[in-house]
Amino acid sequence: MGIAELLIQAFGLSMDAFSVSLCKGLATKNVRLKHGLICGAWFGGFQALMPLLGYLLASTFREAIIAFDHYIAFFLLGIIGANMLKEAFSADCDCENHNDDFGFKTMLLMAIATSIDACASGVNMGVGGFASGMNIWIAIALIGGFTFAFCAVGVKIGSFVGAKLEKKAQIVGGVTLILLGTYILLSHLLGW
Repeated sequence: MGIAELLIQAFGLSMDAFSVSLCKGLATKNVRLKHGLICGAWFGGFQALMPLLGYLLASTFREAIIAFDHYIAFFLLGIIGANMLKEAFSADCDCENHNDDFGFKTMLLMAIATSIDACASGVNMGVGGFASGMNIWIAIALIGGFTFAFCAVGVKIGSFVGAKLEKKAQIVGGVTLILLGTYILLSHLLGW
């Protein structure tokens, strides 16, 4: 996995958390800098932690699955992307389900919920994404950094136009991950 693919993946993975941040901004009456920093820290931190956990898990079993790692990448990224698309088209607006609570329990649950896909992505990295020599620490820094920045800004944007952008962010993220998975599969099968 090269740096371009990693940047695309970081962008796609951050869209779920960005959508939630938009909703948090929409639900909060007086958005302050601390609200954006709280969302950025929680979501960015978990988006960095979960790929590391997935990577460590998959690295342990790498030798057993290296022959079909490209199929795993295609499958996992396709499922994650399809799930994001399904969520985007399933309800009128998930923002109604969010509140303005930035407390520990609320943020922990939302951070875990939005980072499960990042764990699956880490599994992909562990089984073959780093054959090109990419460093896991660079990967998690990019994924966490993208998510932190998008979420911190997303809270502010959400205070203005959150409901209008939520579905579009999920659609863009889902399509991006599906295309990335397809690219990984085709590049392996066709020798690109």
